[in-house]
Amino acid sequence: MKRILFARWTGDAWGGLAAMLVALPSAIAFGVTIYTPLGGAAQGALAGILGATALGLIAPALGGANRLITAPCAPAAAVLSAFAIERLAAGVATETVLVMMTVLGLAAGGLQVAFGAVGLGRLIKYMPYPVVSGYLSGVGLYILASQTPRLLGAPKGAHFWETLADPALWQWRGVAVGVVTMAVMLGAGRFTRAIPAAILGLLAGVLAYFALAAFDPALLTAAGNPLLIGALGDGGAGAFGDALAQRWQGLGGLDLPLLTGLLAPALTLAILLSIDTLKTCVVLDALTRTRHNSNRELMGQGAANLASAVIGGIPGAGTMGATLVNLSSGAQSRWSGVIEGVLALLAFLLLGALLAWIPVAALAGILMVVGARMIDRHSLEFLRARSTVLDFVVIAAVVCVALTVSLIAASGVGVVLAVLLYLRAQMGASIVHRKVYLNQISSKRNRLGEEREILQQHGREAVVFELRGGLFFGTADQLYTALEAELKRRNYLILDMRRVQMLDITAAHMLDLIRDTLAERDAVLIFSQLPRKLATGQDMQRYFDQVGLVRPGLPVRVFEELDAALEWVEDRIIEARFVRVGETALPLQAFELFRGRKEATVAMLEQRLEQRAYRAGERIVAYGEAGDAMFLIRRGAVRLVLPLEDGAERHLSTLGRGAFFGEMAFLDGAPRSADAIAAGDTELFVLSRAVFDAFAEEHKKAALQFMEGLASVLADRLRVTHAELRALAG
Repeated sequence: MKRILFARWTGDAWGGLAAMLVALPSAIAFGVTIYTPLGGAAQGALAGILGATALGLIAPALGGANRLITAPCAPAAAVLSAFAIERLAAGVATETVLVMMTVLGLAAGGLQVAFGAVGLGRLIKYMPYPVVSGYLSGVGLYILASQTPRLLGAPKGAHFWETLADPALWQWRGVAVGVVTMAVMLGAGRFTRAIPAAILGLLAGVLAYFALAAFDPALLTAAGNPLLIGALGDGGAGAFGDALAQRWQGLGGLDLPLLTGLLAPALTLAILLSIDTLKTCVVLDALTRTRHNSNRELMGQGAANLASAVIGGIPGAGTMGATLVNLSSGAQSRWSGVIEGVLALLAFLLLGALLAWIPVAALAGILMVVGARMIDRHSLEFLRARSTVLDFVVIAAVVCVALTVSLIAASGVGVVLAVLLYLRAQMGASIVHRKVYLNQISSKRNRLGEEREILQQHGREAVVFELRGGLFFGTADQLYTALEAELKRRNYLILDMRRVQMLDITAAHMLDLIRDTLAERDAVLIFSQLPRKLATGQDMQRYFDQVGLVRPGLPVRVFEELDAALEWVEDRIIEARFVRVGETALPLQAFELFRGRKEATVAMLEQRLEQRAYRAGERIVAYGEAGDAMFLIRRGAVRLVLPLEDGAERHLSTLGRGAFFGEMAFLDGAPRSADAIAAGDTELFVLSRAVFDAFAEEHKKAALQFMEGLASVLADRLRVTHAELRALAG
């Protein structure tokens, strides 16, 4: 046991160390990206480290997904840097922008906690792929555009197009450092996987910088050097603490318009961080054969982002790269994430003085590789097929808005397009799963020959539509169009609702019109299997009552099962065309098995048969019990049901007067295959195998005719079953 615990803790320690080596350089780079427009690259580096620490310590402790590493991420950097640039361009003071970014981090974390509390975790991870792909590709391109001036060594405040158009702004030393960083980071995997590529790239960039400094001693000065991050300020961490305290004091200076303007970016950030985390969790589940709790994870991530904002760190999410490195390094539990956070803090405390010597171009090179990998190049394949062209248009639209307007606007476009994609999918699919007439399908009620003939001749008076998907404003017209041809021809319209997933007031109004149209001809609208709980949490039966669709006195009926609806319609059709014999007990001669036989012979057999009577609900035979007798129903009805393991039961069929059951045990002596329960007061003939064998010894020809008749009835039942299966398959 001790060995197992030691191995587990050792694996977590190595995994946490490796994850820290991957996450920390990226966190520093993301922090520099966010804070550079605000004039504080060094403060940005510190914010990245604090974010990695807070996220690493809190997210795994509260979220609980084993081996998941939470750290500052590219979507957070893109949204926050875009937010800072837009607010500065709008004339907002730098100090106010810093305060607003703190509130933005708090709001995003709070929203994530709320997402998890109300159960949205399962929904967020089902965001349509084209929207997620377009947004992440937009973030990747945005990072490339924002880091290009830093890679080229352009002055602070220079933009992408401005930098490209004016080579005079470039500094070849910065370009050299950035190119070396990217080359090593991209090629590291070919030589070793023991050391993370980001670490190798950063070390290569630093070494390239000092190699250049050997020829230019001016590069060995950190103060005022635009190619380096620089010191954390005159007071070091204390200065950052003072700045953070001033930022919190500035919260009172935010007015309502400024706070209102934070809602959209906070929602954008919360959704992006949630998607990034849950996407990583899904991949991790597949690799480890585990299953994460989406809602708990969101609450843990939200709490971690709240803590990060409180101490001045940047927000983040469960990151794919660091998580996979953590897993491959032997991590076993969520404590590897905590260890990663502790090591990030220790690295800062022990090596914080070295941050000043990290080249800005090296961080830009790391981010450009990260941004390039975020671009979904496979989406170009969507252009090859007409069926996926629209998906590519969605991706392109989100990317274009992200680059030309803002990432925040792109999130709004993404949400709208997600809704449109859903509507397209719902309206493009047929709302009718299956359509079948009553002469193609029957209830589980076993009918006499005359009754079956009537149902075959007049079964097209009733039609069954099995519906599926969502019944809402987008599919209401499709539903009416599918039913319209039958409304003036059929006396019974059955709508099987078992596959319906949602319903809105527009669809309910359409069903109102269908009911009224049928009522004009005294036709009946019938619903079967109304879902008790739709995807929206709705109870369809209660909803129908609330909107007045099934009020008493209206020509509409509701049945728990489709079979019950079919049986009710069959009874109405048969009663209209068939004069029933009174419910007196049938003599043996009246059963199909014995029609046309010599009356004297049948009378002799009837004298030997046992007669039994049962009250409604009494069990006649039980599943699995021994027996060799068959039963002929003289009066009443019998339900055959199959008991299930969970205490429920499945209705197999209902047999009425003139039918028989138990023939399988009669033929082969095997245990009973179902329960037989009296559906009402019932009288039976009981024909045991011993009685039949004794009768057969005396009347061989009559016994042979009986067996032939039994085989004929069973074959007829099989043909009916085959016909129903063909109808259902069609």
